Amino acid sequence: MVTVVLAVALTAIGLALVFLPANELADLLRTVSLPRDVERTLLDLAAERLVAYACLLASPVLLIVGSLVRGV
Repeated sequence: MVTVVLAVALTAIGLALVFLPANELADLLRTVSLPRDVERTLLDLAAERLVAYACLLASPVLLIVGSLVRGV
């Protein structure tokens, strides 16, 4: 069950990073009111498409591993 929740969260994060413009993502992070250094780090990660594609790739891989390994 944990792997399914993580896979869905990674899919949502990956899709948000791919399809949301950087301005909307920055506004969304500011409304959460995170510390400045955390916010800056998240914005730097969001600027790279590699992170978004890695999240989208990790989601089905996590589902496959979760279905093959007991207790995960």
